[in-house]
Amino acid sequence: MSRALRVVVVNGSPSRTSRTMGLASLVTTTLENSIDIDVHHVNVYALGPTFTGATRREEISGHVEQEIRAVETADILVAAVPVYRASYPGMFKHFFDLVDQYGLANKPVILVATGGSDRHALVIEYALRPLFAFFQAATIPVGFYANAGDFDGALVLNSEVYSRIEVGINDVLPILRAISDDSTEARPDPSAGAVHRPNL
Repeated sequence: MSRALRVVVVNGSPSRTSRTMGLASLVTTTLENSIDIDVHHVNVYALGPTFTGATRREEISGHVEQEIRAVETADILVAAVPVYRASYPGMFKHFFDLVDQYGLANKPVILVATGGSDRHALVIEYALRPLFAFFQAATIPVGFYANAGDFDGALVLNSEVYSRIEVGINDVLPILRAISDDSTEARPDPSAGAVHRPNL
């Protein structure tokens, strides 16, 4: 018996309405057209001073702890960032500095990034993918990048971006459907170490 997959979008943009979130929303809409999902958004720039001032997880508020746990117990993670100074924003990295070392093990992660031009497109490969490799996450093979010229405001206009997302998601749909159909799968406990999931 299938169930709705828990999809968590971690927004690394200072703005909730941005090109980055426009691209991430296109990814989740594409997912929603193929499988049953519940989407939750974590906006790292809105988590407040107990997050920004924390150096250890024990120092964060209950609300921030809930947001981190939402990421650790998600079925699918969408990591969405704008490119700042040739990499992801520091606040985005700070969030994942507080995530349990094994909290994302084998979890499917979709990488999303936006930048001013295509010169930043490789940020997915040289910055985002190594970050999630540390967590032993299962990043999907195709990352999704769009530049400023692909948008009107936060709306993606470039049909090639739509096509890339369709192809990339379709390639991993069998894996995601297998997770959805596994009705006996328990919510992962990061403190227990790696959680078994089908390999991407």
